[in-house]
Amino acid sequence: MKESQNTYVAYEKQKEFHEIGIEYAERCLMAGNQTGKTYSGAMECYFHLSGNYPEWWRGLKFEKAPVIWVGGDTGETIRDTTQRLLLDRPGKLQEDSYEGILPKRIIIGDPKPALGTPNLFDHVKVRHTTGAISYCYFKAYAKGRQKWQGETIDLVWFDEEPPEELYAEGLTRTNRGQLGQRAVLTFTPLLGMSNVVAKFLQSPSPAQKVVKMTIEDVGHYTEAERTSIVASYLEHEREARAKGIPIMGSGRVFPITEASIIEEPLQMKDLPGWWKSIAGIDFGWQHPSAAVMILYDPENDIVHIHATHREKNATPIMFAGGVRTWGEEIPFSWPHDGLQHDKGSGKTLAEQYKEAGINMLNQRATFDDGSYGLEAGLMDMLDRMQTGRLKVSRMLADWWEEFRIYHRRNGIVVKERDDLMAATRYGIMMLRYAKPIVEPMKRYPTTPKIIADIEVGY
Repeated sequence: MKESQNTYVAYEKQKEFHEIGIEYAERCLMAGNQTGKTYSGAMECYFHLSGNYPEWWRGLKFEKAPVIWVGGDTGETIRDTTQRLLLDRPGKLQEDSYEGILPKRIIIGDPKPALGTPNLFDHVKVRHTTGAISYCYFKAYAKGRQKWQGETIDLVWFDEEPPEELYAEGLTRTNRGQLGQRAVLTFTPLLGMSNVVAKFLQSPSPAQKVVKMTIEDVGHYTEAERTSIVASYLEHEREARAKGIPIMGSGRVFPITEASIIEEPLQMKDLPGWWKSIAGIDFGWQHPSAAVMILYDPENDIVHIHATHREKNATPIMFAGGVRTWGEEIPFSWPHDGLQHDKGSGKTLAEQYKEAGINMLNQRATFDDGSYGLEAGLMDMLDRMQTGRLKVSRMLADWWEEFRIYHRRNGIVVKERDDLMAATRYGIMMLRYAKPIVEPMKRYPTTPKIIADIEVGY
């Protein structure tokens, strides 16, 4: 964090965000409140405007003085956030106690005042290391699209999430900049699964990349302070404000905190012999095929999500290679589209996966009564989450990624990037077919103490 205007010790997530600027034209630091996201953007802005890059810098570099736009919700929020970081508070620029990130010695003249908002600047001119002049303009979203048109710039920094049309307009302004289109976003996703957030999280282009930073990723709070800060947030905003997870409100499929279902990874060798296992699979091609391995404690009726595999454009043989380590005997539960026949071979999709070496169940996933409704499956999962009967390993980043963005639109579940969610649902629907995680001859009716000493496996 900030030690002085000349010192910036970046956290790992901040450093990652800067470094991906080499590869990705559009990058987003989606982070919790007060984690340093805006400070990251302000420091990068300073490096570009001045040309004074630190030795450790591995990110985007401009070889000549750039023109940069800094966007924010309103003139007031810009003045109190990005402008305050770069140029300190109103009136401080003329004082010896000035602590803005931009050093006084490189600021050329007085910043030009903006119209309409007291103490807001329209732009500031900065001396670049080449001797040329860099320009930094402050642009409010509230001014509308017309104020974002016409100019050609080198970089646009959106601090706080912009409306979709302004994001597109701002990015367009960089079309003929030094390095082509370049946009930086730093925000907490309090607007939920907006179009901008959805584009970065659900259908990113090859030019787009998100770095997520939570309150756990920063070092300027003690554990007690973190706990107190998170507790102070409204419950439905906690995961957005602390972890940068988009607020879904009533649209979220599983309105459950991560803390209520997360667990440390289980060790197979330590599990009691009466536990069982089953897997669920969701078929895909352009969207990924996905599988989830479930460890099931039948005594307490608790489902543990233990392993995942997600792979795009994978043939059955390719996909089978990714789940082979789960064991040859683990049964796989599959959906109705597994009954579709291949036009060439005449075999069903489920048969093709079975021939590839996956132990597919003989029938599609259904509940005990033969039904298979989506909403019933989701309500079963939610009930398990609410009652402590569904736990997920903290190591399954891809599962958590889908869980965080799984939502409804106008009451309908959005079927995008939900592959592991679907596979989980299929596996739970067919728990009655789960098999013991060890062969019957290795299962002993003994005490937990003795069981813990037994080496178990597939």
